[in-house]
Amino acid sequence: MTDPTLLKRITVRPEVFGGKPIIRDMRISVELILSLLAQGVTPEAILDDYPDLEPDDIRACIAYAHAVIARDTLDAVVVAAP
Repeated sequence: MTDPTLLKRITVRPEVFGGKPIIRDMRISVELILSLLAQGVTPEAILDDYPDLEPDDIRACIAYAHAVIARDTLDAVVVAAP
C-alpha cells in the first residue's frame, strides 16, 4: 500500500511536460528523479542540485513508481485542470 501523504506531493498538469507527473507543481518531473536515482545519483546529490526539493519529494517519486508497478490507487495524486 502506498502512502497517500507522499503521493499528494505529485501533481499532473496536462500543460506541463505533456501531463507527466511532476513534483509539487514544480517543473521537476518524477521521471527525472527516478532516472537520476537509477543512474546511481544519491538523494543527497539530487537535493544539492535541486535546492527546492525536499527529501519527501524523492520518497514521493519512489512511492509513485511503486504505486504504478503494484497497481495501487493513485487517487492521492493531484490532477490539475488545464
